[in-house]
Amino acid sequence: MADRTTTFTGIEFENPFLLSSAPPTESESNIMRAFEAGWGGVVTKTIGLHPVVNVVGAKAKFMRTSPDDAYVSMKKRPGAALHSSWNWELISDKALDWWVPRIRRIKDAFPNRVLIASIMAGSGNDKELRNWQTLAEACQDAGADGVELNFSCPHMDRKDMGSNIGKDEGLCSVVTEAVKEVATVPVWTKLTPATPDIVVEAAACFRGGADAIVSSNTFPSLPIIDPETLEFEINVDGLVSAGGLGGPAILPLSLCNMARMCQAFPDRAFSGIGGISDFAQALSYFLIGCGTVQVCTAAMLDHAVGPNVIRKLLAGFDQFVEKHAGTGWTTLEAFRGARRDRMVLQSEIRRPEGDDYQGGYEVVEGYASPEQAARV
Repeated sequence: MADRTTTFTGIEFENPFLLSSAPPTESESNIMRAFEAGWGGVVTKTIGLHPVVNVVGAKAKFMRTSPDDAYVSMKKRPGAALHSSWNWELISDKALDWWVPRIRRIKDAFPNRVLIASIMAGSGNDKELRNWQTLAEACQDAGADGVELNFSCPHMDRKDMGSNIGKDEGLCSVVTEAVKEVATVPVWTKLTPATPDIVVEAAACFRGGADAIVSSNTFPSLPIIDPETLEFEINVDGLVSAGGLGGPAILPLSLCNMARMCQAFPDRAFSGIGGISDFAQALSYFLIGCGTVQVCTAAMLDHAVGPNVIRKLLAGFDQFVEKHAGTGWTTLEAFRGARRDRMVLQSEIRRPEGDDYQGGYEVVEGYASPEQAARV
């Protein structure tokens, strides 16, 4: 059997596949089921101290697309394939006191599996920094193997939380540093993709002492307007706000962000999220430098916690290392980052040889002559 074990931020994992912080990890029973199914780790749904009340009605749905017309819709229809997930769900509505005994029971039942507590508080004052510390201390004392700081939720009911922290390099650094002051377990920071340059925020988190960067959360987005009813496909009283887009649609976008961070900080730890449902997608994250990957959308569609998804991921991993055993790729660490150097500036991509190519610039300023245009 292939060696699936890996060490990430000093934590020993039976395998590098985790369920990400999301609806599948909102309860003790779901997390227990996930470990029974074979996931190497689980990140809890984000735990906070402030009261949370979700919108009325559906909080998450799935978009599908048709091959003949590329129509994207939440409506189920024959022949349509999964395009993405969409949600405007907030963090856990359960109190910290609810989570603490459950974290303890989960770790007692599965001492060899990794449980990461996702936490979130506000920002901008000492009280909120202390709230981050309170959450971290409570979770680690209950047995959590690490904490993941949620700097990434795209739709919080308070403006000083979630992705608004992840868009501010100063807050990223200050909050991370505050948690590290009290943490006795590894601290991961989960960043939002809704920022001009995610490398900047990653650098700030590392300056604050982060042990790993997790990326990325869902992308800010709106659901589609139904052409028949002229209403957003998910709404409350006809109204909608920005939610988060995940699933297959964000794979190339998330991979690009992750590749840039892995190149900027080749000696740091990264956990990749976005569009993973099979080993083929996980492999892309591993090859650019991720030490673990996390899954959400695919698991939600598979009995909530993805028993078939993790089975495919493990089988795919085993087949891959068996196929490449001759090259020495017998563990994840042997091939992690093996394609990280393939992403370069466009100016470094080979261009046609000869005098016709001028490096993207015209020989003289102005429009090309009619003869040149016709030749093109």
